Amino acid sequence: MRVSVLALLSVLMAGSAHAAGDALVIGNSQYDAIQTLFGADRMDVAAEALRAKGLDVTELQDASSDEMRLGLGDFLKTLETDDSPVVILLAGAFVHGFGGAYLLPVGEDEGAATSEVLTRGFPLNAALSILQNYPGRGFLVLGETPVEHELGAYLAPGAGRLDLPSGVTVIRGAAKDVVGFASEELTKPDSAIIVAANEYGLTVEGYAPRDLTLLYSEEVVAPVAPPEPTVDPDADVAAWQTAQRLDSAAGYQAYLDSFGDGAFASAAKQRLKAIATEPYYKQRRAEEALGLTRDARRKIQRDLTILGFDPRGIDGIFGPGSRKAIVRWQESIGDVPSTYLTQPEIDRLSAAAAKRAEELEEEARKRQALVEKADNALWAATTSQGSEGALRNYLNQYPDGLHADEARSLLRAIEKQRGDAAAAADQRAWNLARETDTVASLRAYLRARPEGAFAGEAKARIAELQRAAEFEKDRQAALSEEQALSLNPVARQLAEARLAKLGMKPGKVDGRFDKQTRAAIRRYQKAHGLRVSGFLDEQTVVQLLAGSLLGR
Repeated sequence: MRVSVLALLSVLMAGSAHAAGDALVIGNSQYDAIQTLFGADRMDVAAEALRAKGLDVTELQDASSDEMRLGLGDFLKTLETDDSPVVILLAGAFVHGFGGAYLLPVGEDEGAATSEVLTRGFPLNAALSILQNYPGRGFLVLGETPVEHELGAYLAPGAGRLDLPSGVTVIRGAAKDVVGFASEELTKPDSAIIVAANEYGLTVEGYAPRDLTLLYSEEVVAPVAPPEPTVDPDADVAAWQTAQRLDSAAGYQAYLDSFGDGAFASAAKQRLKAIATEPYYKQRRAEEALGLTRDARRKIQRDLTILGFDPRGIDGIFGPGSRKAIVRWQESIGDVPSTYLTQPEIDRLSAAAAKRAEELEEEARKRQALVEKADNALWAATTSQGSEGALRNYLNQYPDGLHADEARSLLRAIEKQRGDAAAAADQRAWNLARETDTVASLRAYLRARPEGAFAGEAKARIAELQRAAEFEKDRQAALSEEQALSLNPVARQLAEARLAKLGMKPGKVDGRFDKQTRAAIRRYQKAHGLRVSGFLDEQTVVQLLAGSLLGR
């Protein structure tokens, strides 16, 4: 009887013995260069225990998304539609969301975006779809390790609650406990594995009769001893280590050319398949070797933004938006559009961004000089006329202008004089309209007193309220965008200090964005050719502080 096993781990031990079943073993433990997840790195022990009972096990250690996909495809070709048991053994970091649970691949970006997890993680639903074809003989064994990745709003750590098909048994727990259980009890002939799982502190779900057994004595096939090695084992190991250091198609092929029957031949073939499906494999590995920190990635995203290549966020996570921005930049400079960065490219990007930042500042200074010249010219014409209409026209064009405060002060004086001279009834009607201060109340005043002393002021106030209503929706959107930046008080003070240094008059540098601060932001945005809202957004922040404000 055939016994097929799927477990997720590394190709460290390749057996050539005849076996009663097939298995794909993949275990993910080395998620970064520093931390090895305890337990998942020892799943080869469980795989060897399966071999010892006559199962043919293929292992994949620290597998990438492509390697897991290829390994699963190879395994599916070996399955038969009989009553043989099928065991799927997965170890590593799991995440789950509304759509299901996933085993995280190795070699992806730290803090991979939700979309990447959903498309590149190993879906447990796929494993359950296989096992439902073996009711009463289908086993999913999960060895879970801590999740260090940032998961975003849609995913949570762990495999979560699984929707199990009828007849499928799920055994789960800490990876180190799963190793002991799988190597000591899972393959023991005639063993009541539910009782044994409980003794190891594992959780059992789904189909779980008390006497459930994976292997019966008559099913166990003793493995045939492997033939004597035809190559020097030391030379085999040395050649494999060389291939791993090169980590290229040429390196793995060179190993196979010399050691086609070597202990690591299966692993070499899997690596060749993975590389063949990933055209920029070498570039990805080169970027991974740089060990970019999250702050370093934030700086790259800010540099891309300054150069006009929007990464869709400055968060230190290289998701699809960042990768697309990198491709567009690489194409613009004639480099291979691999989506991955080399150190020379990072240096070139940084230099180009610094140069562009200086150019933007110079452009802003020139633009601001022109704005101030036009502002002063209109103010000179306004003061020469000295009329209320001229003052209102100035404020309409330059609400945050150099002379806006003086213009408002003069208007208040004019309004006071008019109020003092106005008839008592007219004054009462105006006071009532201003007390409500709505477009309707002001229009009511104008209908009743079209030639009233406050008619001009009423019209100006109606226009102001209408503009405010038109911009309110945009203001709310801009406020939400600023709040999404999560600027702390120190960062807000840095923004105000920078505005003050640039002569934008933000008022007191205290981290509180009052009317003066908003006016200063609008002046800065106008001078720099940005969207004028009075609220900070990523483009404004990037140019304002040249990459320091968003660093957390």
